[in-house]
Amino acid sequence: MITLITNIQELLQVRETSVSKVSGAEMAILPTIKNAFLLLKDDLISDFGSMENLPEINADHIIDATGKVVLPSWCDSHTHIVYAGNREQEFVDRINGFSYEEIANRGGGILNSAKKLNETSEDEIYEQSKLRLEEVMHLGTGAVEIKSGYGLTIEGELKMLRVIKKLAAHYPVTIKATFLGAHAFPLHYKENKSGYINEIITKMIPEIAQDKLADYIDVFCETGYFSVEETEQIMQAGIQFGLIPKIHVNQFNSIGGLQAAVKFKALSVDHLEIMNPEDIEALKNTETMPVALPSCSYFLSIPYTPAREMIKAGLPLALATDFNPGSTPSGNMNFVVATACIKMKMTPEEAINAATINGAYAMGISETHGSITKGKKANLIITKPISSYYQIPYAFGSNLIENVLVNGKIL
Repeated sequence: MITLITNIQELLQVRETSVSKVSGAEMAILPTIKNAFLLLKDDLISDFGSMENLPEINADHIIDATGKVVLPSWCDSHTHIVYAGNREQEFVDRINGFSYEEIANRGGGILNSAKKLNETSEDEIYEQSKLRLEEVMHLGTGAVEIKSGYGLTIEGELKMLRVIKKLAAHYPVTIKATFLGAHAFPLHYKENKSGYINEIITKMIPEIAQDKLADYIDVFCETGYFSVEETEQIMQAGIQFGLIPKIHVNQFNSIGGLQAAVKFKALSVDHLEIMNPEDIEALKNTETMPVALPSCSYFLSIPYTPAREMIKAGLPLALATDFNPGSTPSGNMNFVVATACIKMKMTPEEAINAATINGAYAMGISETHGSITKGKKANLIITKPISSYYQIPYAFGSNLIENVLVNGKIL
């Protein structure tokens, strides 16, 4: 199947030579071609260039993109899409003055989601989760990481990971699975934290690795959740079974989890709402991708990741949704990009780089996703007719997407 997209007003994120990520000042550079064509062969990008250099092509399908912008689909490297029910009541509780921590201490938060998940059948969790996945696909997401972490039992965590595996088998988007058994301590382990950590290390991780149910391992390293020492213990165990760390750090406090994650060569460190100068320093000259989750900050009314300071320090930055029932019940990457520009003062170029090529890096897929490069996956967004790509963050409440292509096919 040969698909030719012609008369593209502007083709974004064009990389003749593939790059794995962009950092610092490079984040402000978004290579584009105006009045462009893009050629797809089956599920891959085959060629691109200016319309004046368009060769004679016998295409099976031609898409006229006059007035439209084409860019790589979003790579959402941090989500919790697989869950049961919702936490609407907690949303109202926060409006009435309760903090995230107070709600958690009253049995809400992650433990609330764990209770619902363990009471819900695997088939029903799949049916609920696939609707969320379909929604984010139509909003332009072509690759997504999904975490477990609402089971907090062997049965519950395996159930979640099997649902993620089933979604990956039934949908064309690229899906990466992360084991997050260390999301919170179950109630029956409240007074025996070492017992739960032992269960994660000796029972959950070996079984997950044996059944090849996860690519990555995550820990919620935060005051009141998992300490730095506990996080290191769990990361080490995961690494021994081939699971690469991707760690929740610095959401409410800076307690040294970021430095621990860097020490264990984590692929990414995510949240980063609270960043001290020593945290920024610790990320310099590492292979670890910092990931910001601005719609979580928006929903919880907590600080935003200090993008300007981090980029000025020469760091890369990725953007992701954190789609989950408690702190970010939205998987809309378009809103994430807009919020990064509006609240974190990232330029549109920086935000698009963060949501495409750097997002792909944070999922370990930058060789195949995240840019318009020959041989990469033909996962694309075609906008409606717009004046420029600046409209994507500017018109933050509008859906400017006309078509999404995954593996070269229009959804």
